[in-house]
Amino acid sequence: MNYEQDIRIDEDALDMEWLDQPTLFLKYSRHSALLEKEKDESKERLEFVKAELDRKIRLDPAKFDVEKITDKVVENTIILQLEYKQASEQFIQAKFEWMTARGAVDAYNQRKEALENLARLHGQNYFAGPKVPRNIHEEREAKQKKMNVTIGRKIIGRTR
Repeated sequence: MNYEQDIRIDEDALDMEWLDQPTLFLKYSRHSALLEKEKDESKERLEFVKAELDRKIRLDPAKFDVEKITDKVVENTIILQLEYKQASEQFIQAKFEWMTARGAVDAYNQRKEALENLARLHGQNYFAGPKVPRNIHEEREAKQKKMNVTIGRKIIGRTR
């Protein structure tokens, strides 16, 4: 999956972009659903690990250096266990992947709106302008480069 590549619109081939839009939207919707399933499974594994550790701690508190069993002590002991930490990290990563994929689906809705607006502009002869046509592609790249420099400065400013 290459979100950034797939989301781009070729202004000179709006008809092809419109033909590709439903397929791309479906592709990323399915990908998002798959990652949501993986996130849910990862959360379930985390809850299972937590329950297993809870049981083990209560059955053999000395093994976990627990003197007095209380719910809070058991809960704190659970989160210190490597097995729990690993399951938690996997859940956090799965949630991140799913949220990224969900964002891509949202971006495809915005892409659809952009295509609609570009088609509307085309229908209004917006692109039929002067004899020396504008190169929207070059203009957009120049604008992107300028934005990247600005964002880079902000990022560098935060790290200082």
